[in-house]
Amino acid sequence: MAATELDRSTELGVLSGELRRRVARAFGRSLHIRTVDTGSCAVCESEIRLLAAPHYDLHRLGFFFTPAPRHADLLMVTGPMIRAFGVAARKTYDAMPGPKIVIATGACALGGVYPSDAFVHGSVGEILPVDVWIPGCPPSPLALLQGLLVAVDRLAEKVAGLTFTADTAAGEVAG
Repeated sequence: MAATELDRSTELGVLSGELRRRVARAFGRSLHIRTVDTGSCAVCESEIRLLAAPHYDLHRLGFFFTPAPRHADLLMVTGPMIRAFGVAARKTYDAMPGPKIVIATGACALGGVYPSDAFVHGSVGEILPVDVWIPGCPPSPLALLQGLLVAVDRLAEKVAGLTFTADTAAGEVAG
């Protein structure tokens, strides 16, 4: 095994272990990812699919892909957000239960490839509130794992602010 392969394998092991610990500590359960392609060339999706392959095995880290936005904790968006998909992307986001995280994945989603024009919004951030930006064309699986690590921390911050008691304004006493 070459030195660079060993370094990448070690980096993957460290990153995977940290991600697994943070998910278990913050949530004690699995997190579900809904992916949405808003007009990409599908290369980012192929990299995302690699995360479920045996080498990366995202499932052992507590992440699962879901086709239903109502079951999703994370929305991972790829593509330049074409105007024809803006409403559908927003409906997908609105269907997710809170707290939720949006991850813009790849150079197209960040607005770096297609500028805003009559057909394209440009960045995903023009339509959805993005919490994590993962650059790259396409982003590597390690970059995706690093982005998920950041997303888990951001989601943990949102969850920590929830009280799970009554639907009262901050500072009010229920009753």
